[in-house]
Amino acid sequence: MRDDLSIPSRPDAGESANELACLPYGVQHEDEGVCLLVRIGPYRIILDCGLADISSLAKEVNQSAPRGIVPLPADLVLISHAHSDHARGLLALHQSFPTLPIYGSEVTSKLLPLNWLDENPEEISAFCQALPLRSPVEVLDGLIVELFPAGHLPGAVAILITYRSPQRDYKILYTGDFFLSNSRLVEGLRLEELRGLDLDVLLIEGSYGTSRYPHRRNQENQLAERIHRAIAEHCSVILPTPALGLGQELLMLLRSHHHFTGRDLDIWVDGAVAAGCDAYLELLPHLPASVQNFARHQPLFWDERVRPRVRRLQPENLSLLGKSPCIVLTDPTIDVSKYCQPNTGSWLILLPEKIDIPIHQQAIDDITIESYLLAQHSDGPGTTQLIHNLRPQHVVFVHGSPAYLADLTSLEELQNRYHLHSPACGTLVELPIGETFLQPAAPETNYEGELSELDTVVTVTLPEAITEDPRWRQFADTGLIEARWQGEELVLRGLTQRELLNQNSDRFTWTDIECCGTCRYQRGQRCWNPAAPLYNFKVTLEGYCPAFERLSNAE
Repeated sequence: MRDDLSIPSRPDAGESANELACLPYGVQHEDEGVCLLVRIGPYRIILDCGLADISSLAKEVNQSAPRGIVPLPADLVLISHAHSDHARGLLALHQSFPTLPIYGSEVTSKLLPLNWLDENPEEISAFCQALPLRSPVEVLDGLIVELFPAGHLPGAVAILITYRSPQRDYKILYTGDFFLSNSRLVEGLRLEELRGLDLDVLLIEGSYGTSRYPHRRNQENQLAERIHRAIAEHCSVILPTPALGLGQELLMLLRSHHHFTGRDLDIWVDGAVAAGCDAYLELLPHLPASVQNFARHQPLFWDERVRPRVRRLQPENLSLLGKSPCIVLTDPTIDVSKYCQPNTGSWLILLPEKIDIPIHQQAIDDITIESYLLAQHSDGPGTTQLIHNLRPQHVVFVHGSPAYLADLTSLEELQNRYHLHSPACGTLVELPIGETFLQPAAPETNYEGELSELDTVVTVTLPEAITEDPRWRQFADTGLIEARWQGEELVLRGLTQRELLNQNSDRFTWTDIECCGTCRYQRGQRCWNPAAPLYNFKVTLEGYCPAFERLSNAE
């Protein structure tokens, strides 16, 4: 790697042949957004433009431009999907460079206007040229682009770029955001479509690092159960969510889950989430067959006839909120005090994990804030599974916190097989093919400590170096931790202020519940009681069977 804010085009004849390089302008999932500039042969390609400020792209062009000529920052732009952290800089980029070609899937071109609701949607749709799925298109001489559905969001694609040089073909695959599992409104990425590509470089997201999560359906059931209990306790629920993707997934979950079908319940949708629902209705032919079949029998979203009722929240409806338990889906930027008016009862605010959503509220009594997991990206095992199926020479990790990306580059199973990179913004990564490459030393992620066992307490001592990791501040926020067994390993987790303040959280009454989580026969989330009906099966920690024996009675 070298620090350099420019990627030269094809090397001169006297230079060593290095046809591939990558320069990140944005690699994280927070305010920075995702934007990559890649070189493949003589071509420069921008992959996504989630930058809030595109001055870094324009600066390099202006510095190198001859007088009177307005060059382009790249030969073309390819967009993986319409989420703002991948697309919000596109309008400014198009306005600065109107002749710069921008390509994406047909669905993405129709969803992009939701990033700029105050602009003319037809003009925004027009600047993104739609490419077909699973069909190679030669966009420039010798440069071929092919799009594959990537899960995660309608229209999201993994982008295969092939450059056919006189010597050989060069291939780069950019995953964008991908998800191997099926969700309610999007089918997952199909590994069989990508096997055998003979890739040189894989540019892959690492949003969840090496974390491992339960199956998607288990996550949905846990969330539905929490909302079900809240409604049963006469508590209304607020779900702040981004405009695209998660909000529509939540609505489909609430409309089709057995806890809610036929239930006398109002679901209100407000803000940009409602605009996202309208956009999805225009895309019905592109959604999975199961969703299209659902829509033949009842409306996909807006429905006042079938319970639970789904309605667009209008100003005159605010006075109805809280008179009976209801569910509100709304923008993260809206002050929830708008809904939690005095004398409207208890409210539960559920925030999605892995998505930074600040809550705006005035001092209101009787509000509980909790979090839930409904994964939108593949976890660590899913990420490594995709890499092993594609077997590229180089793997470049982007889109994730530096700590999570470092976890991925530290995996021995990857280090032994691939050249791994996790570049910072502005750091040029040259990607030599078929040349000797020395793998950089992996960052240190393991810490040696000491364990002291006294009569009534166990003390674990760790080195001070662990506090240098940016995750330490959140881990040590309250000074309290939770420990649990995971197979033969003991896992420690820091408790947050929100969890401590939330006195209604199940976490603090867990030990009082007769369930698999407190049963002496549950180890590694499996039942080991021969007398139990679930013997040798994987169990959910909140499950229960008649063979339950409390953990405290274990010898």
